Amino acid sequence: MADPSIPQARTSEAAPGPLDSPGASAREGISRRRLLGTAGATGLVLGAAGGAVGYSAAPSAATPLTSLGDGQVMFHGKHQPGITTPMQARGHLVAFDLAAGAGRKEAAALLRRWSDTARRLMAGEPAGAGDTDVARDAGPSSLTITFGFGHSFFGRTGLDEQRPAALDPLPDFSSDHLDKARSNGDLWVQIGADDALVAFHALRAIQKDAGAAARVRWQMNGFNRSPGATAHPMTARNLMGQVDGTRNPKPGDADFDERIFVPSSGAKDPAWMANGSYVVVRRIRMLLDDWEQLSVTDQEAVIGRRKSDGAPLSGGTETTEMDLEKTDEAGDLVVPINAHARISRPDQNGGAAMLRRPFSYHDGFDTDGVPDAGLLFICWQADPLRGFVPVQRKLDRGDALSRFIRHEASGLFAVPGGAAEGEYVGQRLLEG
Repeated sequence: MADPSIPQARTSEAAPGPLDSPGASAREGISRRRLLGTAGATGLVLGAAGGAVGYSAAPSAATPLTSLGDGQVMFHGKHQPGITTPMQARGHLVAFDLAAGAGRKEAAALLRRWSDTARRLMAGEPAGAGDTDVARDAGPSSLTITFGFGHSFFGRTGLDEQRPAALDPLPDFSSDHLDKARSNGDLWVQIGADDALVAFHALRAIQKDAGAAARVRWQMNGFNRSPGATAHPMTARNLMGQVDGTRNPKPGDADFDERIFVPSSGAKDPAWMANGSYVVVRRIRMLLDDWEQLSVTDQEAVIGRRKSDGAPLSGGTETTEMDLEKTDEAGDLVVPINAHARISRPDQNGGAAMLRRPFSYHDGFDTDGVPDAGLLFICWQADPLRGFVPVQRKLDRGDALSRFIRHEASGLFAVPGGAAEGEYVGQRLLEG
């Protein structure tokens, strides 16, 4: 999971500003929120048993909105938010199925409601009438809400002729142990934010907006390192402890748009997908008990990179080009032939590349104490048959990491381009 099939947490080139914690000047002054919090901390709490009396725990000192809270991503634009947006600390993925009897008209009304709610919440405003006030004290916190359509959506809405060929079901892979109940879906929503309450608030608003038009099929929660948690911006680590996402495509790369987004004048994609992208979503469980029994040296051989700093085993720093031919004194390849970083490289897969933008997850422990944890793998590409599929096929045939992971859920969704002012997401499909 460390290198091209798994993305880095934040791309510094796309970040709106420094990720470090704000200076002392940002903490000066006492906000209304701080006064309220301090007052609340002095209240008495009566225990139910025997009328015991105790003091409530004092909250941590509140501060004015910092870069963590006031970060704002625009809803309207050429592309939907949440694709090239720097990774957020909290994420929710949720898929919906249209309700029985709901069709194109109901889907259009739903996307109109969802788009309006997303626009409001991403600006730090209430969701509208009936807002739950969960995020009332918070800023936008870099909230993004992204919408996509699954293969089954087009049959349900009578739009089969508008279904892209790129949305054909993914092939089976030997590492798949897929739960159909947690895979695919008519509609897909990705929510990301740098604050957990802001993210949950958006999730709840989207679910309420679905009303009678759609029901939740599955939902997954994820997390990443919070901005400012490290002394300087750096590539994130996954739950295996590996630096993860070193070779992720960057928006500044000359061929970035060609690899990630559908062209506005593409011949093979329907017109409504112009400036959109295709997202593959996989719930990949990490078999952490087995992984953690390996020595650091053995873990590095599986990945092909040093665990300490992400540098290739062939030497240098994290961004040094990997020397695939370098051998040790015994004549063995320094980067093993089945190392994950070697196999997943674009130059080992006909140039196939994708923008990986995942969240880690932890859903508790099995009855025998084994952690249910791993990666909500999310990758973006202009065509999954030229991005995810060839890389996964190559990994499926001999990746050393495959012994320590299990693909448990999967989905492929068409994510249209961004909505212009006055439009809702998917309008060109649903009203075209």
